[in-house]
Amino acid sequence: MKTSDVFALLQREGRPMTRAELAASSGLARSTVASRVDLLLKLGLIAPYGGRSSTGGRPPSLLAVNTGARVVAAIDLGARHARAAIVDLSGAVLAQDREDLDIADGPVPVLRWVTATVDRLMLQTGRPRTDLAGIGIGLPGPVEHSTGRAINPPIMPGWDRFDVPQFVRRSFDVPVLIDNDVNIMALGEQDTQFPDEDDLILIKAATGIGAGIIAGGELQRGGQGTAGDIGHIRVSRGSDVLCRCGNVGCLEALAAGPAIARVLDRPGVTTATHVVDLVRSGDLAAIQAVRQAGRDIGDVLAMIVNFINPSVVVIGGALAEAGEHLLAGIREEVYRRSLPLATEHLRIVPSVSGEQSGVLGAAAMAIAHVLSPEAIEQASAELLAAAD
Repeated sequence: MKTSDVFALLQREGRPMTRAELAASSGLARSTVASRVDLLLKLGLIAPYGGRSSTGGRPPSLLAVNTGARVVAAIDLGARHARAAIVDLSGAVLAQDREDLDIADGPVPVLRWVTATVDRLMLQTGRPRTDLAGIGIGLPGPVEHSTGRAINPPIMPGWDRFDVPQFVRRSFDVPVLIDNDVNIMALGEQDTQFPDEDDLILIKAATGIGAGIIAGGELQRGGQGTAGDIGHIRVSRGSDVLCRCGNVGCLEALAAGPAIARVLDRPGVTTATHVVDLVRSGDLAAIQAVRQAGRDIGDVLAMIVNFINPSVVVIGGALAEAGEHLLAGIREEVYRRSLPLATEHLRIVPSVSGEQSGVLGAAAMAIAHVLSPEAIEQASAELLAAAD
């Protein structure tokens, strides 16, 4: 059993344990457990936790996972906004910030904001730079997760194949993990709201429309990082509507925020947020347009429900702030067009985490890497090598 296995055992039990309990549960000799525990203590991943009553002699000391030992930075970059947070290993947000930022400004100015903001938030938490263990970033376009590079992103000029991890590591010498913004939203919802659900879909409806798909407990990215790009599935109602991708009838060209704004054709109304403001003011035309957008999303979602058979579908993004008007249209079409067995126990719900889901998902991605067996074994090997 490796050092990471002892750590995983403490994590899995979810309670403080003594060295003797760890030896009994793992089947290892006490001397082996002691050496693994010493490494984990030196790495700061576990820490002493009070004491236990003794039947004689010195009380046995308890050990617990030390979630405050390190922190990660979580970044959610959208088409026109950016959010950043410093999060401890339990997922608790220690500091955060939000900025109106246009992703079309290009990678250098946007990523300079990222590195400067992480620096400032670390100072705000009072944690030294050495406590930063990893950085998770979500980008609003297809991402090759293994390299962290955006691949032909339609709304991100200048970002195609730009080496985001390398740029960020110039400022912070830690692992930098990159994924699509909808994927990290799905991770955030599952990690914080639906930890027992292994089959979940997150639909983001905003400037674009996308889906984050978790099936069998694993995030599905696809071969080139485009899994869940439902915004460019054709909807029969829009056979003559041209999409920015060059095709006609795409879901995004009919049901995304800017598409609804174009249909409403009101002065100053161009985004999903503007549309939501009209809905909240009781504008009947906006309400009807959002309800129809929900039906269009539901038309595509029904196919996915039949194919993936999720337990939960979470609706997020700026357009989801329209509330039940959007949800009603989605539910109407999904329940009408999906197989009864696929929808028997299906829940279609609004995002609970809301605007926070992106940073929470980016944090979950970074924490999972920091606490992975591979990362713990590498850190243990480096510690032993330094001691020799």
